[in-house]
Amino acid sequence: MATISAPVASASARAADTQLRTRAVVVVRSAQQRVAVHVDEVLGNQEVVVKNLGPQLSRLPGLAGMTLLASGAVALIYNPVALATLYGERARVATQAAMRPDSGAPGTPAAGAADAPRAPLVLVVDDSLTVRRVTQRMLLREGYRVTLAKDGLDALERLAEETPQVILSDIEMPRMDGFDLVRNLRADARWRGLPVIMITSRIAEKHRDHAAELGVDHYLGKPYSEEDLLALVARYTSAVAEA
Repeated sequence: MATISAPVASASARAADTQLRTRAVVVVRSAQQRVAVHVDEVLGNQEVVVKNLGPQLSRLPGLAGMTLLASGAVALIYNPVALATLYGERARVATQAAMRPDSGAPGTPAAGAADAPRAPLVLVVDDSLTVRRVTQRMLLREGYRVTLAKDGLDALERLAEETPQVILSDIEMPRMDGFDLVRNLRADARWRGLPVIMITSRIAEKHRDHAAELGVDHYLGKPYSEEDLLALVARYTSAVAEA
């Protein structure tokens, strides 16, 4: 994370008389994403102990945890990258609308803000509860919506409710394994082009070749880095959004 001070001039005709001034901007990087956040003041760096949130707050988008400052005050910890993923497009539309000369009517909603796209949905399929929860927390932290399935059959039921932008699937699972799940997906016109990232400890070439024959988009062997997985998810969700 880097802190910079940059001169910012108002682009609005209504604020033409505003003097040039310096504003603090914090640049945050996560995986392949970079977000610039305008802040009122940079107080400095401080090491803190991040405490987990209770069930009432843990599902709030972008809220990563909380800490107690030396003064005893409670400070919430937000992930700006996750917030940008969720609300960036809506904020961009609202900003562009506010900068138009004819947008000064009070109480007028920003055009397009109401129908801003929802965050991409990722389906995580794994028979390990721990793996599902860890992956879910990682994706929620980055601003994605997440749905979980414990095996291939469970995944097909989740797909019937809402189609995700990408699927992360293990291979070895009860009832229906990952290979059979992909075989069912590619046989159904609704999900034939749905990106599938296979995440597995089976790293032999024969397993990779079999996955490729079935139509798996990417084969990721365990162990893997979070940054690599997040970069893949960002690539495939972006590709689906642009299609």
